[in-house]
Amino acid sequence: MHRVEPSYPWQPLLEDGADEELVAASRESGRRGIVTALPEDVHPSLREALAAAGIEALWSHQADALESARRGHTIVTTGTASGKSLAFNLPVLDTLASDPSARAFYLYPTKALAQDQARKLSELGGRFLRHAIYDGDTPREERRAIRQRSNLILTNPDMLHVGVLPNHRSWGDVLANLAWVVVDEAHVYRGVFGSHVANVLRRLRRLARAYGAEPRFVLTSATIANPRQLAEGLTGLEMRLVDHDSAPHAEREVVMWNPPLVDEALGKRASALSEAAMLLAGLVEREVRTICFLKSRRGVELIQRFARLRLEDAGRPDLAERIAPYRAGYTPMQR
Repeated sequence: MHRVEPSYPWQPLLEDGADEELVAASRESGRRGIVTALPEDVHPSLREALAAAGIEALWSHQADALESARRGHTIVTTGTASGKSLAFNLPVLDTLASDPSARAFYLYPTKALAQDQARKLSELGGRFLRHAIYDGDTPREERRAIRQRSNLILTNPDMLHVGVLPNHRSWGDVLANLAWVVVDEAHVYRGVFGSHVANVLRRLRRLARAYGAEPRFVLTSATIANPRQLAEGLTGLEMRLVDHDSAPHAEREVVMWNPPLVDEALGKRASALSEAAMLLAGLVEREVRTICFLKSRRGVELIQRFARLRLEDAGRPDLAERIAPYRAGYTPMQR
């Protein structure tokens, strides 16, 4: 058994389960980033907006993504917090700064991600940028103005399917000038849902072509084994791949935790949700900032409840109140 040497606030919590639950652990060294200059041919208005946001240089994979997107359809797959947003924003914003008539679609799997990107675009600014969110929460009285004025529209595949493409005559000007389509978090689109999105993207391409446009696609994904295959399956287009990550990252520890056996004869183990709640409560109690990810909305709510109960039983109701769940499906007011 590999025992973890104590060096972080969470180590005692891991050591408590080292005899059985802690089945594997590894540590990755930190890494310096590889910086490159902003390309000279970036439009002056975009360069000015980047400078105002404090961006004077790029990680090398961001510059490579810009060059790749200019040459053809591209998928970018790099680690978390590696700057993928700027990687696809650069080619899109460069076009919008150069061509006042150009339009772009950004597609996100959730409304929350679109909201987050809209905030980043607002911080980036640029006098040439007129972005807006167009989804089920967009007031009807604002939708016509978005179609007419916005040159970057953030939406989701379902809204594209039910709200945009069936009403393509109202979207004629957008489709005729559609220069870019960005599909963020592409690894989400798998299985039946992925097949649906693939057909929506093909329909978008057909309509854009009918209006005289051939938009360039940029996709982003978490690090997966077959990013190019996924991107080509989704879009029906030949894809270029940018998968080297030149952003810096701190030292990282990866631990695999196996719930303990509760019935050795049957091989039955304790609930993974219960174990996760125990670990979450222990980390919060040690003042370690923690995010717990689950696919299931119900699972998120259960872990929050179990972790809060553990902290309350430990006499720390103040910490219990600091655990906040987040899931898809919140209304704008709840978000």
